[in-house]
Parts: sequence; C-alpha cells; structure tokens
Amino acid sequence: MCLSTEDALDLFRPSKWALEPEETTFAAHGWSNKDMDPVPPRLRTWTTWNYITYWLSDATNLAVWELASSMLAVGLSWRQALPCIAAGYAIISVVMVLNGTIGARLHVAFPVLNRSSFGFWFSYFTVFSRVILSMFWFGIQSYNGSQCVYQMIKAIWPSIARMPNHLSPHVSITSSGLLCYFLYWLIQFPFMLLSPHKVRWLFFVKGLIVPIAWLAMVIWAFVRVPPSDGLFSQHATITGTRFSWNWLSAMNSALGIYASLSVNIPDFTRYAKNEKAQFVQPFIIPIAFTLCSFFGIAVTSAGIQLYGEVLWDPMLLIDKWDNRAAAFFASFAFALATIGTNISANSLGAGNDMTVLLPKYINIRRGQIICAFIGGWALCPWEILANAEGFLSFMNGYTIVLGPFAGIMITDFWLLHKGKVDVPAMYDPNGRYRYIGGFNWRAVLAMLVTVVPTLPGLINSINPDFKVGYATRLFDIAWMYGFVVASLVYYVTSVLFPARGTFMEKLISADDADPKYGRSSEGESPTDPISGQGEDLGKDHDVKV
Repeated sequence: MCLSTEDALDLFRPSKWALEPEETTFAAHGWSNKDMDPVPPRLRTWTTWNYITYWLSDATNLAVWELASSMLAVGLSWRQALPCIAAGYAIISVVMVLNGTIGARLHVAFPVLNRSSFGFWFSYFTVFSRVILSMFWFGIQSYNGSQCVYQMIKAIWPSIARMPNHLSPHVSITSSGLLCYFLYWLIQFPFMLLSPHKVRWLFFVKGLIVPIAWLAMVIWAFVRVPPSDGLFSQHATITGTRFSWNWLSAMNSALGIYASLSVNIPDFTRYAKNEKAQFVQPFIIPIAFTLCSFFGIAVTSAGIQLYGEVLWDPMLLIDKWDNRAAAFFASFAFALATIGTNISANSLGAGNDMTVLLPKYINIRRGQIICAFIGGWALCPWEILANAEGFLSFMNGYTIVLGPFAGIMITDFWLLHKGKVDVPAMYDPNGRYRYIGGFNWRAVLAMLVTVVPTLPGLINSINPDFKVGYATRLFDIAWMYGFVVASLVYYVTSVLFPARGTFMEKLISADDADPKYGRSSEGESPTDPISGQGEDLGKDHDVKV
C-alpha cells in the first residue's frame, strides 16, 4: 500500500507527532506529559533488592574496568589506584543517596525537580547539559559494546580480522569496527523501548551473569600470573608532585563516571516504594565499584607480564587469547554489561531530560530513540577512547558543570528549604520557582564562580599547545572544587538574600494536591493557586491545597 502525497506531507506536520493528551497530568499549562508527572503509587515498585541489582549491574561495565586499568597506564600502582577509586565512589555514593532521597520522597524526575533550585527557565540549562552528556556517554558505551561484538564475531569467524579497511588511516576506527558498531547499535535498540518499570529485570539478569564472568577472568589472571609475580610486583612509575596531582585527577575521574547519574538519580529513585528502599546506595556503590575496579586492575597487571604492555581496554586483552570459546563468552558478558549500563545511565537519562524540552511531542521512549540516532552516530567515541590519557581527560571534562549541579541541588533541598518544597509549583512557569525572570541568580552566580576558573584547564586538555600553567591543577579536581565552592556560594547568597516566596511551612507533594494528579479538589489546575508568584512579582505566597 503506497502513501499518497497528502499522507506523506501529513507526516511533517507537528500536530501529527503530538502526544495524546492525558487527563491525569500536570499538563494544564502545557508543561508536562505523563512521563514527566510525579509517579503514581501503583508504579512505585522499586525495592531495596532492585537498587542492589541495579548497582551491581552498573558496576560491571567497561568504563569502570577501563578507568581502573588506565590508572596503571598513567603511572599509578594498584596500591595507589585502589584507595583512589574507593574514595571517589564513597564520595559519589553519599551524593547519590542525598539526591536520590529527594526523588524517592517527591516521586519527581530530575528535569522537574531542579526547577526549585535553579529557577524554571535556568533549569533548562542543566537539562540541556545533561542531554548532551548522556548522548556523549551513549556513544562511548556503544563503541565499547561494538568492540565486544567484534571479539564475538572474531571468535566464530576469525577472518573478520583480515577484513580490508576502506576508511582513512587517520580515523580511529576500521571498516570492520564500524560494521560491529552498527550491529551492536542494532542489537541494543530494542532494549531502549522498554519502560523504566520493566527495565529493572535487565539489570537483574546482568547483575547475575556479568560478575561471574569477571570473576572467571580474575581467576584466569591469577593462574597464568601468580600475584607475587604480577599484581604485587607492580609499582608506581611516577613520584613527587606529579604523583599527587595524578592521584587527585584519577579520583576526579572516578567521580566523573557517575557524576552525571548522581545528578539525575531521582529519575530512578522516584519509582521507589519508599525512601528507605534506596538507602542501600552508600553501602553497595563503594563496595561493588571498588571490587569491580580491582578485577580490572588484577587482569591488566597480568596482561603486563604476559604481553609486555598495559592493555587497559579488556577487549585488547581478549583479542590476544587463543581460546575462542573463552573469548566469545567473555566478550558476550561485556556486551551485556554495556547494554545494561547504556540503558540505565544514558538513554533513560536522555529520554527523561528531553521530555522537559518538548513535553508536547517527546516522552521517555521517543527521547531514547532520538538519543540512539543522534548520540549513537553524530559523535565520535572512538576518538575519545583512542588512548588512556584522552579517556581520563574526557572524564574530567564534563565534571566542571556536574559538581556544581549536584552541590546546588543538595544545598537547596536539605540545608536551605529542609525538604519543604512545593511540587505542583515546579510545573508552573509563573509559580513560586519563577524567581526573577525564571532564573535563580544565586544558582547562576554559583555556576559562574565554579565553572569559569576551570575553563582554561579544559581548553588545555583539548589542545595541549594552549599553555595555561598551573590553571590545569584546578581542572584536575574540577568536580570536587565545583561541588564545594558552588554549595558554599549558593548557601551564603541564599541566606543573605533569601527568596522568601520559596520557603514553605511544610512539604506540598503531588499527593497533597490530588492523588490522581489530574486536578485539585476544587476542579482547578494544581498550579493555579500559586500562579504568578515568582520572586520578581512580589506577591503573597500563601498556598491553598
């Protein structure tokens, strides 16, 4: 059946792609859709066990392995790298549970939640930044997954290693690599269509299979190279000031891996049955991630003795194996690990964030599809992952904004407002979180004070010919600097110049407005009673629920 010209043209009309309006939504003013609404009680299904398997699943991913292994490549020993990793993940786990509790308490996603601290319109800067970062990470993890597919195919058909390369030698990927990238992208795509409520079963399966495979690789490493000859004999190749700054930079990179998720963790904790369900995070994150990092360090150390080079990418190590069956199953485990991580940490985050940018047209599923096409192909992750130092530089690069984001969110909710916020007002552009013109100038100032000083170091990491002297040191600790300084600046300015209209006597949740989230008990929009009460309008802020 052929499409008529009129039907074809109809596909390009925006109204054709508009989402079907929901009666039970905060979309009375067009600022929400079903996926942006607070999660109703029937969908709050995530238990403590789900969060344990979620983090076990996320800990077993190529980025964690590569980060730990790349620390050896830049001169640290395993004795120095492991405490560095443990400290980084311990810090990020505390941030994770503080922001996660906000989501579990309010059942609201990150793109909506941060309006209360950044202002309705300035929050779009944080959301857009998160979309870009998620797409970058989606490309990175997809490229990692393509390497797994290459090793799986090579284990079955070794001739793929002799496939002619028709791409430029200046490109950090070959024709066979590009083919495997496409195949991985194609395999991964159906998993992106799963709803957040169903995808937790993917994490469960991954959390069971992948750790077993990683443990088998560690056993192989210790059998082939006893620890006394490999791991325990490896020492640092750098000393003095260079060692100190490399150690701090490596810890900043450990923070950087999940700095993005520490900001948008409410996207997952909003599905919690209760707040206590996600309290396990500060315990499971440092243990799981440090253990998985040790796996990477142990196997990489064995690779140094066996092959005479630092193979910080496990696919390069597997590529040297003669046992094709072992190579296939190990690569399969890494491929599964990468799919789970890419869905949980990247595509779902991008999907949630995009719903805010165009709520009339984009829901979580459509956002994930956009991420798959733009993030999967427009970026060049193979260039970022071409060497260990480049990988660490990329990790550090985007932490310059994520540290301040997390610091401002935590300071605003826990220290300033003490958990007393107005959820319905987060959906109203003219409500109490309008501040001045939709911008909370305190958050703007905190961002400027923290981001601008780290920009020279960021430029230097991209172009080493651009000399900035000791300014690179601040960039090496960008997340820690940004988190602490932004929190301090935001708190001081908010205390000295308080936005009085945002302070509440008690929490007003979506359940208080209406259990069905459709309309208030008087039949009005839940945001109507507080409409037009931003900081710049100077109106009375009494709220009736």
